[in-house]
Amino acid sequence: MKRMSLDVSAGPFTASVADARAGTRDFLDRLVQPLSPQTADDVVLVVSELVTNALRHGGGTCTLTLTAHADGIKVAVQDPSPHTPHTRTPDLRGGSGGFGWPMVNHLAQATAVTHGTTGGKTVSALLPR
Repeated sequence: MKRMSLDVSAGPFTASVADARAGTRDFLDRLVQPLSPQTADDVVLVVSELVTNALRHGGGTCTLTLTAHADGIKVAVQDPSPHTPHTRTPDLRGGSGGFGWPMVNHLAQATAVTHGTTGGKTVSALLPR
């Protein structure tokens, strides 16, 4: 099992969604058992969506943890908000979103939301290898 964590926040001089994507690519490139290009793209897309949602709706800061298992890649994003992600009607005209959570659920074998004992939550997605 291989693991990587990255602290991400929306403030100046800190990591960003782009840094989370780059860190994920680096993590995936270093795996002993490489992923197919499509699978790697799916993992990066899930990371991008979950980190974006955490920064936008979860308090502006989060921690990304990636874990490689023999049969999958676990993406976990922790943020300080207690609010669970929910599916909403996508905004086809105004560009305000609504596509990310359904996409994550479509690409992942399983998703979970775990609430912390002191607040906040972790949103996890398990993607097949």
